Amino acid sequence: MCRDFNCLNELYKTEFGAVYQCNLNNCYWLKFADEWYPLKVSDFLFFKKEVDSIDIVSMLVDSSRNSDVFILQSFRARCCFVLNAHEILQLKDLLSAARFMIELNSVIQECLSYSPSYSVN
Repeated sequence: MCRDFNCLNELYKTEFGAVYQCNLNNCYWLKFADEWYPLKVSDFLFFKKEVDSIDIVSMLVDSSRNSDVFILQSFRARCCFVLNAHEILQLKDLLSAARFMIELNSVIQECLSYSPSYSVN
């Protein structure tokens, strides 16, 4: 995966992290908690599903000692996160917004490449 950060296009950025797209290698880069994680397109989508599946409500209502952190070991992202509830919400927001921007870019590209065929009767 590319390590040339000049080829990265920012998809979405918050004060907590960012998601970049690399068209050169058809991949995404997740920057979160001051770390960089390369993700293939399918890995990004799978990782987002993993993060979305975290039950934040049960974490918040559980009064046990270990309920305030969640360990997310993602094979697809080749990383391990130890997250508190606030960080999980930040990561969910970041990934959801990046996914939306990916879809929006696809729709815009479709519209720009659309060439209607007119028939003259």
